[in-house]
Amino acid sequence: MKRVIVIGCPGAGKSTFSLALARATGLPLFHLDRMNWNEDGTAVPKPVFRERLAQAMARPRWILDGNYMGTMAERVAACDGVFFLDYPREVCLEGALRRRGKPRPDLPWVEPEGEIEAEFLRFIESFAEESRPKILKLLEAHPEKERFVFTARAQAEAYLERITAQAGGCL
Repeated sequence: MKRVIVIGCPGAGKSTFSLALARATGLPLFHLDRMNWNEDGTAVPKPVFRERLAQAMARPRWILDGNYMGTMAERVAACDGVFFLDYPREVCLEGALRRRGKPRPDLPWVEPEGEIEAEFLRFIESFAEESRPKILKLLEAHPEKERFVFTARAQAEAYLERITAQAGGCL
């Protein structure tokens, strides 16, 4: 695999997984949140985001980390591999809480410590009912794509350990 997307509920650890995958494989990593957000927490205009995404996708090799349902079909069509971190709601909520107040490579700002904003919390809580079925339907429409669906962090960690141990981090 040379073009990979990493998707899943916020708090699942997509960026952490993507960083480890990039280290193991040497694939260049692009965080969709970095493409979409300014340092002050405001979103860039949609044409700017789409241009940034197009530039990344024009490269021959990449990892794209993030959901962004508005461009998911385009990214699935262009990739040759999908990693779906399909974790339980509680795991994602815990992950989202644990990362607050810490610098992250995928965001241009540090989320303040404390409670999760109500709108973001609702998105995490409804992900399994709202976004997950759309993702699964999209993946079903592309059986030619290599897919890895992890339902527990231990599965993703075991995969990363396995490919890191392989010569050259081959996927």
